[in-house]
Amino acid sequence: MKFSQMFGKTSKTVPADADSTNAKLLTRGGFIMKQTSGIYNYLPLGLRVLTKIQNIIRQELDAAGANEILMPALTQEDNYIKTGRNEALNDILFRTEGQGGTKLVLNPTHEEIVTPLVQKHVFSYQDLPVAVYQIQNKFRNEPRAKSGLLRGREFSMKDLYSFHTSQEDLDSYYEKMQKVYDKIYDRLGLGDLTVMTYASGGTFCKYSHEFQTISEMGEDTIYLCEKCRIAVNEEIIKEQHTCPACGNKNLIPKKAIEVGNIFILGAKFTSSFDFTVTDEAGKEIPVLMGCYGIGPSRIMGTLAEVYNDERGIIWPKNVAPYQVHLIALGKEEQAAKEADKIYEQLIKEGIEVLYDDRINVSAGEKLADADLLGMPYRVIVSPKTLEKKVVEFKERSATEPKFIALSKLIKELK
Repeated sequence: MKFSQMFGKTSKTVPADADSTNAKLLTRGGFIMKQTSGIYNYLPLGLRVLTKIQNIIRQELDAAGANEILMPALTQEDNYIKTGRNEALNDILFRTEGQGGTKLVLNPTHEEIVTPLVQKHVFSYQDLPVAVYQIQNKFRNEPRAKSGLLRGREFSMKDLYSFHTSQEDLDSYYEKMQKVYDKIYDRLGLGDLTVMTYASGGTFCKYSHEFQTISEMGEDTIYLCEKCRIAVNEEIIKEQHTCPACGNKNLIPKKAIEVGNIFILGAKFTSSFDFTVTDEAGKEIPVLMGCYGIGPSRIMGTLAEVYNDERGIIWPKNVAPYQVHLIALGKEEQAAKEADKIYEQLIKEGIEVLYDDRINVSAGEKLADADLLGMPYRVIVSPKTLEKKVVEFKERSATEPKFIALSKLIKELK
């Protein structure tokens, strides 16, 4: 992509209402633009990041045998009445009416939709277990949307639901998903900062598990066992004041951002829809459920919160919008021609590149934009580098650049 053709611009000014690092940097960088409180437009750079996050999640779930589906964002309120959650979720439900006065809601979650959907395709115990997931926008009328992408009223969510004939099978799948989540966070660049955290199970079960990324920006306080890298959420610390794995009593308080959670739902929702199957002996048994959520848009905000410096964002390589930020400096025609040539070579080799080909922009502004946008590698072509037949090459996280022969640039990047 050429900078001159890209929709969305960088800005030197911080939005007056930006209350978090991610809101400031993502808006200044032209990744997102606020529509209204808690609702954002994703511009081309931001959409590339969000899509990469979603695809990493998708790849790991597909590898684990889950089936991707897509459920509607808008649905009838009847299902929420059936489960009793029309009242429990009353404060955050967006409601509207369809033709003929049909009561509709914008889904804040999808248990009420997925349960009867799967029920229509399951006829006996032989059809189970099954796991389906989607990556879908959710809508929650939060009383106070804040912190950029960390707490919004419309946001991207991956929700996976599994269905089982026994508690043993559900428990086994639940443990499998814990490991899948670890892989996902490793690939997203958050593995070293993210810990599985024991939390309240609410009305579903005794405990649920959250995946919390340690950050001072976090709304949650967790108590971390540094030996096991397992934590306990503040809401249950009185009940579980030692490490659940090793019994360590010396748990360290940390601020953290919740980036995922998993619940054993049991028969809470299946019972509302009379979802049962006959087992091998012909006995009617309840179908049991688990649910597993990850917020791609929240992860994007979290990455901007934890990977930055005074100049801008430092994207992990797997989620960066482009791998290379190519810059032509100087007004000499030869530098621009060489940069054009490198740009075409990089594209031919399948290397993602953002090429700052702007003519009437100072070198200082180009370099500042490169730091703000945070691509993993910066490559500079200038009259000075051309004299020596090299390019200036710098990793975003490095303090000093190095110089690489033009002929060896592709090899270095690969």
